[in-house]
Amino acid sequence: MSEDGAAPETKRDKATAQRRAKILEAAVTAFLENGYHQTGVRDIARRAGVSLGNLYNHFPGKHDVLAEIATLERQELESFLGLLGEPAPAPEILDRFITAYAAYVAAPETVLLTIEITSEAVRKPDIGALFLANRERLVAALASVLQRGMADGAFRAMADARQAAYQIIDLIDGAAYRSVLNEGGMQEMAGALKDFVVAAVRA
Repeated sequence: MSEDGAAPETKRDKATAQRRAKILEAAVTAFLENGYHQTGVRDIARRAGVSLGNLYNHFPGKHDVLAEIATLERQELESFLGLLGEPAPAPEILDRFITAYAAYVAAPETVLLTIEITSEAVRKPDIGALFLANRERLVAALASVLQRGMADGAFRAMADARQAAYQIIDLIDGAAYRSVLNEGGMQEMAGALKDFVVAAVRA
């Protein structure tokens, strides 16, 4: 037993985890290159270097791959939740969050994958619910920062901090999509984006 009470990871467990990660990586690459609907499970298996049967042992279908990607996104968002939970002054936290989150979502591969996932999430409510749950956690953490800033007098009074948090995140996401088509990318937009958000919330 390990210190946390869990059984120690065996060589087989590690091999299984590595194979699963390889399949996921192959699926994401295929989705980025060809689109979700143009990618078949055979394409994923071929790219991952595994048999079709082996792939099905890990993921019954593409739908299950998307569900796993939602889990990975949840893990990636932990760093932003940690940032938003820091005890520093709210304006400082907001500034750092905008910079970090904008850089994360503006990566071309992130934008393309988000578009693919969103289109499928609209068609499949259970997939949409997974990614929406991730967004809700981020919104709640950002809303908490806004509420703290209002209490400190650093931010203006807002009727609904949660909706304001949604607007901020939507604004960053929208800028990220545009940055992929802009030669200057997010670096060129970041200053104006931050100025706009700060001007909208400051007291």
